[in-house]
Amino acid sequence: MDKFVYKKSAGITALSASLCDFQYKKHSHEEYAFGVTLRGVQQYNLDGSFQSSYRDGVMLFHPEQVHDGRSQDKTGIDYVMVYINSKLFLELIGKKDVVKFSSPIVYNRRLEQSILHLVNAVFTIADESLCSELLLALADHFSQTELSNKFKKDTVFIAKAKEMISFSLDNVLRLDDISRELGMSKFQFIRAFKAGTGISPYQFFLNCKVEHAKQLIEKTKDIYSAVAECGFVDLSHLNRHFKSVYGTTAFEYVSDIR
Repeated sequence: MDKFVYKKSAGITALSASLCDFQYKKHSHEEYAFGVTLRGVQQYNLDGSFQSSYRDGVMLFHPEQVHDGRSQDKTGIDYVMVYINSKLFLELIGKKDVVKFSSPIVYNRRLEQSILHLVNAVFTIADESLCSELLLALADHFSQTELSNKFKKDTVFIAKAKEMISFSLDNVLRLDDISRELGMSKFQFIRAFKAGTGISPYQFFLNCKVEHAKQLIEKTKDIYSAVAECGFVDLSHLNRHFKSVYGTTAFEYVSDIR
């Protein structure tokens, strides 16, 4: 049975597709498109040449590139795609003119994982800030951008950024507001913060939430108050992130310290 599911977040459109009989007619997209073949063999004509993407193949399309698409046989194919606004993608990689790819299909594990992480974040309705960071990580595979040393040395900038991130831990991370206050774009801020701290803004935000939750648990012995006050969705959400930092769940931790 053919199935196509689209989700959108942070200006990114993600597609999860499974098809046997369906065949795409010739068409093109205005966006940059990046896909991963998960099962089967995906075949298509692209700019007059015939392409076959096998399992783990990463498919690269630049805007207005005409192609069709089908499964090699009746066993079908499963694949995912992300579509990124061309202007945004060029901004992320520091280019003004359309970038074309030398090879339409590559087998690159790190690039594949970047695409899959981004698709998963969009489909699980992750925080928009996390989707933005994963989008930047994907774009960096195609970027020659050199990080400025000034951000690594600018302790005032880092201190201010950390203060703004940790100001409202019970809410979502608002990268647009923070970066605007600091006089830079959202993606410039993500790069600068990571260059200066070695950690992404979103991960720093999560770590602050977990640390604050730990302090509340130690003080009140009430994990559910920590869930509410620190803005976690539920106890399992807190436990998952708590364990990634401390090696034990919040529930186990409060049992140990009682």
